[in-house]
Order: sequence, then structure tokens, then C-alpha cells
Amino acid sequence: MADAKEEDVRFEQYKDEGDMPGIISLIDKDLSEPYSVFTYRYFINNWPDLCYLAMQGETCVGAIICKLDEHRCRKTHRGYIAMLAVEKELRGKRIGSQLVQLCLSRMKQLNADECVLETEVTNKGALGLYRSIGFVKEKRLHKYYLNGNDAFRLKYLFKLPEGFREGHGCLGALAEDLADG
Repeated sequence: MADAKEEDVRFEQYKDEGDMPGIISLIDKDLSEPYSVFTYRYFINNWPDLCYLAMQGETCVGAIICKLDEHRCRKTHRGYIAMLAVEKELRGKRIGSQLVQLCLSRMKQLNADECVLETEVTNKGALGLYRSIGFVKEKRLHKYYLNGNDAFRLKYLFKLPEGFREGHGCLGALAEDLADG
């Protein structure tokens, strides 16, 4: 695997349950959180068009699993990147960036307002990747992970919130401001 070339990697959308073992194997060895098969199925079965794989031959060398639904407080369409993993030997070849861009493009087609995710504050590679795409730190979540590490919530805006240009900030206009206007 160490002599793998970037051009040998192809990107494809999740097809069916046959893709699941490769995804699980890759993510289980890469991420600090343990996920059950039910967690994978929750995301993949509900949002299969927001799951992409980077394949090298028949081997899954990268995967991203996302969802898109209505944010309960702000009534916005919020995308969420639940998991992103790339085979260690292939990092630095923009595979992770391409997977994120595929999902962001699909979310935009589905009329997403924003996309969020969490990553460990110590994961400099992930923080750099997401920053280069346009994500910003929204907040720090103390002891968020089972290993006791803190997380940063990162956010990507597809469009500015209503009221932003009028000086209401990134949360947009407050309900009473909208009622007055």
C-alpha cells in the first residue's frame, strides 16, 4: 500500500451493503470513537447519497459519511460530517479534501445552509484540512470524546444567515427582530 499512487484512487458514491465492511474496517482503525454497525447503518441507510468512498482497486482507502436534516433550533438545513477517514499511507494526497468536497457539493445541491462536524483539538491534520476548505471553529466542546479529549465544532456556511449583512452576526436575525421588520 505504501507505493500507492494518487491517480490509482477513484471516488464513488456508496452503492449497497457490500461497501459496508470496507468502510467499517477503515474507520474503526482510524477514528478514536468506537462505532457500532447500527451507527454506520443509521447514517448510510438514511443518507446514502452523502456517503462517498475512495477506492484503490477493490480496497476502500477513504470514506466520508454525512447526513443532512433540519436544524431543530434555527430551521436551517444543516449538513453534518459524521466520519472521515483516509488510509494512513495515502494521507497528504488530498483524498480527504476531495471526499469532503464531494459531500459539500451534494449538500449544496440539496439546499444545505451549513455543514458542521466535530474533531479532536489535537488532530492538527483534520483541522488543517477543514480550514483549507473554509470551515471555521464555532466552539470548543470539553471532554467530548470517550478518551476525554476536547473537540472543536467546525462550521461551513453555504450562504450567509438572514440578517448577517444587517449586523446580526452569524446566528442571523433574532426572532423578535424578524417580527419587528
